Amino acid sequence: MWGMCRRIGITMAFVLTLAGGAWAQGGALRVGLSSVPASLDPASTLEGPVSVIARQIFDTLVQYRDVSSDIEPGLAAQWSVSRDGLLWTFRLREGVRFHDGTALTAQQVVESLDRVIQPNAAHAPQPNAAAPRLLRGTPGVIKEIRAVDARTVQISLLLPYAPLPAVLAHPALSIVLASSAGQRWVGTGPFALTEASLGRVVLDANPGYWGGPPRSTRLIFLDAGEDGRGEAMLDAQAIDVLLTSVAPSRSAGTQSIPGWRIGYLALETGREPFSRLKARQAVAAALDPGLLAPAVAPVGVPLLSFLPLGVWARRDGSPVLEANPASAKRLLTEAGFPRGTSAGLLIGDRHKHLDQAGVAEAIRASLAAAGFSVPIQVEPQETALELARTGQHQMALLEARVEAGDPHFLLYPLTSSEGASKGPAALNMSFYRNRTLDDLLIRASQVSFRPERQRLYVRAQAMLAEEVPWVPLYVRLHWAATRMEVRNLRLHPSGNPRFDRVWIDAPLPAVAPVPGTGR
Repeated sequence: MWGMCRRIGITMAFVLTLAGGAWAQGGALRVGLSSVPASLDPASTLEGPVSVIARQIFDTLVQYRDVSSDIEPGLAAQWSVSRDGLLWTFRLREGVRFHDGTALTAQQVVESLDRVIQPNAAHAPQPNAAAPRLLRGTPGVIKEIRAVDARTVQISLLLPYAPLPAVLAHPALSIVLASSAGQRWVGTGPFALTEASLGRVVLDANPGYWGGPPRSTRLIFLDAGEDGRGEAMLDAQAIDVLLTSVAPSRSAGTQSIPGWRIGYLALETGREPFSRLKARQAVAAALDPGLLAPAVAPVGVPLLSFLPLGVWARRDGSPVLEANPASAKRLLTEAGFPRGTSAGLLIGDRHKHLDQAGVAEAIRASLAAAGFSVPIQVEPQETALELARTGQHQMALLEARVEAGDPHFLLYPLTSSEGASKGPAALNMSFYRNRTLDDLLIRASQVSFRPERQRLYVRAQAMLAEEVPWVPLYVRLHWAATRMEVRNLRLHPSGNPRFDRVWIDAPLPAVAPVPGTGR
């Protein structure tokens, strides 16, 4: 009798909860982006809206862990590398299918990757910006990709290349069904493409997804622009989530995370005063994060290390920016400039959402306290970059990105001798050359044992802190604003959050009273 009463009590309580407006998950989730292009080839972009959308439709062999650039299994359940670092083997998961029901095989992975890395492959992306940057050209370091059997993919390299797993986690290397190229893209991800037009993309949940069914049945991406229209759409409940690179005006329902794009100060080490080590050290000692913070807001925050949070191998400890004008004055005197010196600052006239002039003024004010006179030279953005690449600067305010979240893609190009030749291809715009540091960075890019790579990169950052060829200034933030009903949104440093884990709590319709209860 007690059991029956208890079951009736539970039923009554459940019904009453529904009648009072219980909450359930599911339904459509609408996401506002700065733009929504009709073309969704994941291989055609390094970052931005296409990468965000591609992350929902496609999988990669390996993928990033939550809130970091660490790697975990994706379509490949396990992988290994030969002792010489030249052969990587990936074992695919069982039972994975593309959205059209086609079973995933190793040969399809080969065809998908070849499409990106082989410049003459069928349906090769145009333009292909990602592969040359991530793989040192096309095919770059890749010698061959082959299917050993139905579930095993092997990638042979021309030289050891430890960043390969991070590269394979990048959305540009997403696995697509090759036969769908140029038509309606087919992937294996948590959502399948249903509709694609300029300004609107609709994805439907893939209930058979190997990672578990998505928490929302439909995902709709809408063009929210960059002029405040997105917040108006959020207020009008026309969207549920707004992804933006600028802090929203509201405080409730917002979150941010440091991304992989940094701003830095390149010191031309081939010219006075920065051919002198102590003068470079004086700049780092003088720069004040407290002055930089309001200048880079609301798009970024000061960066106190050479790598941003969310990138493995970051060296913590003593901050690079010291806000210590007394120490800077002493270093400047030791450099041979007891009465101070002049150092021009080159900046572009515009940069997406960033007040370049405000950042330049923060730099000028910091250095003035240490005895630096800083005339500011403002040029059109492309002109400023050209002048920096040809060494026609003393200091230049620039940006760079930790591609794929691997330290190699920031520390090597900005620091190594390989990128220090003046001209259009220059990447090291400090034109700093140090054979010891070169060897350290090359070794770190070749050894595949992660703890050893970590040790090498920490050593490299310690050397950079001593030599100071360039100074990290700020890291850009990824922002999101949401309606209060949105649950479980977690931003990622890559800028590509997972939406299969996100849902909206919505009130269920009231349920009719149970007969005989009087309610």
